[in-house]
Amino acid sequence: MDQSQQHGSTIHQQQQNQPRSYQVVKAATAATAGGSMLVLSGLILAATVIVLTIATPLLVIFSPVLVPALITVGLLIAGFLASGGFGIAAITVLSWIYRYVTGRHPPGADSLDQARMKLAGKAREMKDRATEFGQQHVTGQQTS
Repeated sequence: MDQSQQHGSTIHQQQQNQPRSYQVVKAATAATAGGSMLVLSGLILAATVIVLTIATPLLVIFSPVLVPALITVGLLIAGFLASGGFGIAAITVLSWIYRYVTGRHPPGADSLDQARMKLAGKAREMKDRATEFGQQHVTGQQTS
């Protein structure tokens, strides 16, 4: 016999050894608790049906007011959240710029410096090309 079977037989033996009146009291308590919960769930179901019966016409009557009001409230909430988010983003960017300008080396400053150097190099290269092209153009017109 494994342990679960021994445990089950032990519980069965304990139930057999209990007095009959104790078993009747347990059964009566269980039936009372179950019955009262069943009655309570029925009352809640009836109350839900009554409230829905009363509320449905009111919702239909006031829906031309409620739907736009809910849309307006939703848009207001979305606007405030977006405004707050953009404000926090702006403060973060401004503090990063301040730290960068004052030389505190914020995160990402190295890649910004690299990009600035690349852009300056390309701008210098384009300036040199434009100067060459202008000189070629000017010298080409003088020879003709």
